Amino acid sequence: MIQALNPLDATSLLTAFGTVGVFLALFAETGLLIGFFLPGDSLLFTAGLLCTTHGGSGGVHLALPAVLAAAAAGALLGAQVGHLLGRRAGRTLLARTRNRHLADGVSRAEDLLARYGHGKAIVLARFVPVVRTVLNPLAGIVGVPTRTFALWQIIGGLLWTAGLVLGGYALGSSIPNVDRYLLPLVGLIVAVSLLPLLLEALRARRRARAAAHAPTREHAG
Repeated sequence: MIQALNPLDATSLLTAFGTVGVFLALFAETGLLIGFFLPGDSLLFTAGLLCTTHGGSGGVHLALPAVLAAAAAGALLGAQVGHLLGRRAGRTLLARTRNRHLADGVSRAEDLLARYGHGKAIVLARFVPVVRTVLNPLAGIVGVPTRTFALWQIIGGLLWTAGLVLGGYALGSSIPNVDRYLLPLVGLIVAVSLLPLLLEALRARRRARAAAHAPTREHAG
């Protein structure tokens, strides 16, 4: 199983590592910049679904309390480690990366902090792929106090992990043989999780267009 592991596929991760995989993936995604590509949203939702199956999907069945505990522990510890790394290593931690997705994530995270303030930005970032990876060290870099960060990241982390796990569990409990529909359901979750990125890209294009036309209007006036 481990030899055929696909880290981009939630079912593959859960088949190989079970509940431990939930903890490791969320810790890496939220605490280490190398984990930005991991499928956090689909992993949580799939784990919730697999708590309702009886080995029908690759022989995997997970226990709901264990999944909830592992998800919360990975997300909360990971975020706190990311914040600590940001405070200790400074902006060079993010400047060294040449990955375009991470660079875009830094830009969106900075915009989120400027627009909504510390508390709301930390909570909202949990629901945006890549941004939830870079905002934690970025919060440490810009000097968000540890206690303030801990409070809001715990609130956001619990809402994110419990919401998606319980959402998957509720859906799995209401649909017989839900493992047959696992692939399209996970695809839907991935699509929904990417919506914030798409909306932000559209807003950025509108702002760029408005900025490009602003001098023209002033000149015309």
